[in-house]
Amino acid sequence: MRIPTIHSLRSFATTRSLKSFPSILDAVSGIGFVQADPIRAPARAQDLILRQRVQGYRAGELEQQYPQLPLCEDVLHVYGFLPSQHLRLLHPRPLSGHWQQFLDGHVSLRKSVLRFVRKQGMVHPRAVERELGSDTCENGWGGQSSQTTMMLEALHLQGLLRIARRESGQRVYECAAEDGRQRPLPDHTRAEGLCRLLIALYAPMPLKSLRQVLGAVRGPVTVTTKDALERLVVSGELRRERIDSEDWIWPDNETSALLASDDGDARVRLLAPFDPVVWDRRRFALLWNWEYRFEAYTPVAKRKLGYYALPLLFRDQVIGAANLSVREGTLDVDLRFVGNRPREAAFRRGLEQELSLFQEFLGLSSQTLCSQSVSGIMDR
Repeated sequence: MRIPTIHSLRSFATTRSLKSFPSILDAVSGIGFVQADPIRAPARAQDLILRQRVQGYRAGELEQQYPQLPLCEDVLHVYGFLPSQHLRLLHPRPLSGHWQQFLDGHVSLRKSVLRFVRKQGMVHPRAVERELGSDTCENGWGGQSSQTTMMLEALHLQGLLRIARRESGQRVYECAAEDGRQRPLPDHTRAEGLCRLLIALYAPMPLKSLRQVLGAVRGPVTVTTKDALERLVVSGELRRERIDSEDWIWPDNETSALLASDDGDARVRLLAPFDPVVWDRRRFALLWNWEYRFEAYTPVAKRKLGYYALPLLFRDQVIGAANLSVREGTLDVDLRFVGNRPREAAFRRGLEQELSLFQEFLGLSSQTLCSQSVSGIMDR
């Protein structure tokens, strides 16, 4: 069988991830994980990711439907939403030194918080604080937080609590279901399951990226993780090939589709900074030959792309980025391109359609006209 090229990897990376699903549950289950982020510019990352995969999706619908869906908020390699069935792959998890030190130093508080949550059913952090006190402690990010709020988060990381819903953006906790705390899976089974989950999310991906992400989930890549990955390759479940001096990996049963992939249609898409298509910055640079950076926390003077630049996808090429904002009901669009702006009519039509869909997603009037500007040209 012939070896894929970077071109076929790039085309397949976009088409396999950007599938259309009939519902939020189908989309999250289909891709396996949706990263969450609190920045709203002009919408949160989880909403931006789902709008590309659920037809007619509107900003905020995931949060509205979440309490009725078999989904959970948890940490995979980053924080986000995933099907509840995957919780057994995550727990029990070793906690970082800061969190373990906090738990070891507050044994009595841990018992009190668990007892209060079990009694109340669902609790807001402020209710726990009123009941058990408002003492503060260092939160690990250079600031101070309520000890009770810290304990709620620590118990969530341990898998003993879950997020029941959000109230004005704040987490409301409840005890994790008993069936969610079954006997832990064997370590090798968890390792294989995590490999499958991450590859399904990001394939085709560089092997170095996979190992790095597995390390973020499980700590430094262990012998168990390496053995699990090798077993999946040897069994033929995963395909590993060296392409342009880089080892790539993907599900072997998708090889034919990978080889047959083309440039895709002429649709223009504005992707979230954490969309699976662009999340792996190493893969991004290999596939598109430029570096995308998330600059929300970069000093203004040093930004090249903008505060919350949405990668701009046209066919199978990420050709630049866009910063969007809503001012007095109007969607302002600041476009920045790698090289020259495409001149073909298909791009113009595709961009107009994407901006119109974005207005609907935000609940803006369909009569509202977008203002566009090209504020900078980026060099490769």
